Amino acid sequence: MTEGNKILGQSDGISHMIGAMNARQTAPVADSLDRRIISALQIDGRASWQRIATALDEAERTVVRRGTRLLDSGLVRVGAMALLGRSTVVGVRCAPGQARMVASALARRPDCVFTHVLTGSPDCVAELLCPREELASLVLDELPGLPGMVETFTLPVLRHIRTIREWHSGLLTDDEIAALAGPSKASAPSADGDVMPPGDMAHDLSRSDRLLLNALAENGRCTYEELGRVTGVSEATARRRLVALRREGRVRIRAVIEPALLGLPVEAMLRVRTAPARAEVVAAELAESVHVRYASFVTGEHQILVLVALPSESALYDFVTRAPWLRDVASLDTSLVLGSPKRGGMLGRRARD
Repeated sequence: MTEGNKILGQSDGISHMIGAMNARQTAPVADSLDRRIISALQIDGRASWQRIATALDEAERTVVRRGTRLLDSGLVRVGAMALLGRSTVVGVRCAPGQARMVASALARRPDCVFTHVLTGSPDCVAELLCPREELASLVLDELPGLPGMVETFTLPVLRHIRTIREWHSGLLTDDEIAALAGPSKASAPSADGDVMPPGDMAHDLSRSDRLLLNALAENGRCTYEELGRVTGVSEATARRRLVALRREGRVRIRAVIEPALLGLPVEAMLRVRTAPARAEVVAAELAESVHVRYASFVTGEHQILVLVALPSESALYDFVTRAPWLRDVASLDTSLVLGSPKRGGMLGRRARD
């Protein structure tokens, strides 16, 4: 039986759960304009409503009303994450009935970027930001103490192909994306494919910088006046420090959403093994797909880890059995995402309760 057939053979319970989740999460999303506003916030979470309205060629009053409603609903959140180490992906095989507890424990770590509960094995996967000099302590001391854990698989990320911050769902034109991204280019790091810092950058942060980042972690759209008040500096200084922190790659500001909001309720994790000489070719082809939300070169048997979001299980089947990037793939493991306690460094609703 092929991997795609295995996926299509999942129980009706999983399909019903995904459908119910999609219905709950997309209720406040009225139409394509709501989804385009969400997409605009994905490009620049701090973009003003005026700039978004201009880029989308919509009335500012309409964009303000809809955008505010989306943020107030809590289904779209804008947050910031300080980058204090290199990415390491951790997969965990759990004792029966313990996957939710383990995933929650991982999600509550301050160095955790995302956590997903999966079908198959491993039972859950998380990305942690860990300075390489502290990797041994993470692997040998911290992870073995996870309650409910049977076995862990630690996969340091060698290079990112695409991160969630760089993912766009294909709902905006190139001109619209350029209009939204243009003013922020000076404050954003270059897109060189490896957006993670080389080591621990925390020691160089001043107290006011730490306070600024903490405020942005809760609300990435804080005004500069609010940031100045929280950090005890002037509005102009708060603006200058945030621009510098973004330019230096110390902080990422992103809109955190469930892909179901954009009509992509089926998420999956793919573990791809290919001939070493063809790995870059596969990576380039994967990066061309709007359905690939995250992809990284990692250590281990499978060189590429991929997170995808698609409109249906039949679309996932096509993606893992018929897509052109499969030509150079030696093997492929596919797991459905059952739940995500943490995305983009922000805890989900259930994990916060």
